[in-house]
Amino acid sequence: MRLVSFCDHEKNKIGALLGDKVLDFSIACPELPTDMIQFLCMEAEARQTALTAIKNAKYSDLIPEKEITYLPVAVNPEKILCIGHNYKGHIGIGRTELPEFPNFFCKTANTLIGHREGIVLPPVTNEMDYEAELAIIIGKNGKNIPEDEAYQHIAGYSIFNDVSARDLQKRTSQWFLGKSLDTFAPLGPCLVTVDEISDANCLELELSVNGELKQKTNTADLIFSIPFLVHFLSEMMTLKVGDVIATGTPSKIPQAANPQQFLKKGDVIEIKINQLGTLINSVV
Repeated sequence: MRLVSFCDHEKNKIGALLGDKVLDFSIACPELPTDMIQFLCMEAEARQTALTAIKNAKYSDLIPEKEITYLPVAVNPEKILCIGHNYKGHIGIGRTELPEFPNFFCKTANTLIGHREGIVLPPVTNEMDYEAELAIIIGKNGKNIPEDEAYQHIAGYSIFNDVSARDLQKRTSQWFLGKSLDTFAPLGPCLVTVDEISDANCLELELSVNGELKQKTNTADLIFSIPFLVHFLSEMMTLKVGDVIATGTPSKIPQAANPQQFLKKGDVIEIKINQLGTLINSVV
């Protein structure tokens, strides 16, 4: 399923993206919750109800996709966990050896916005930058999860933009300051369930700004795989339903890295991951 969180007539809802239409679960199966995390908590029961609703969908239950206001697929997760330097071509300036352990940090819930929402360029930074990433959405609580059981705890995948203020990021030894400004984490457009993805460790990913390619890679180049990240993080903390794990960003292609061009008002950022769709946000 391709699940979406959205706002329609000032009401937050969830549904399924079916081509260029959205099936409104609040109409098609009103027994389901209208919040994505609550939906995921119901596990197989909610999934089966949703699949039945999709199979029996009526035209009157469908909303044109262009008419909805997307929300981040997980509106209020407990944790947003981000992995740094997790692509073999992007291990950090001056480093020559792959890291032994994942380098991770957190973003706060105020950063989350949905597909087509505006990324606010705040006056406090002159160096706002983009980072295209594959996101894991946790679908089952877990602590000390073995690698071979990791996929049992994943609801699905989405697209994440780890927007970063580079000048603020450099002020301290920690990255948090430059990572957690309002609107700095677009997430969407969909939560694509695990059964829809043939191999999440082999997905083409690319980012463009105003149609110009800036990043391009395949998740096969990840240093730490998806199952290992779930295992590793669950050793440190209990992973909860709805938690977001952003798996890291690749390096910029050479012509995008030199000279460095930071985001400015009016820029349109598009992140494409095959089988997941395209996340589009403008700088406002």
